[in-house]
Amino acid sequence: MSWRTVRRGAALGLGVLWWWAVLRLVLASGAGVVEAGVAVGGWGLSVLPVHCVPKGRAAGAVGTGRLLRALVASAESGTRPGPGSGPSA
Repeated sequence: MSWRTVRRGAALGLGVLWWWAVLRLVLASGAGVVEAGVAVGGWGLSVLPVHCVPKGRAAGAVGTGRLLRALVASAESGTRPGPGSGPSA
């Protein structure tokens, strides 16, 4: 069995579980905290930014270590960087 099949099966199973919880909340009078938790958790996962890319490939991303380099440079020169200081200001 390939990982692709396992992932699809897990996604299908979790989707069915989420729809069961939502429909039970809407249609059943005895729905409770478990159903609400599953519904809210599934909705929360749906708003995750899955379109994000690693910082190194993102256009306009600030390089790793920029803050540390600025602090070290300011400590060596005896000045303290303030708001708006730096190359982007």
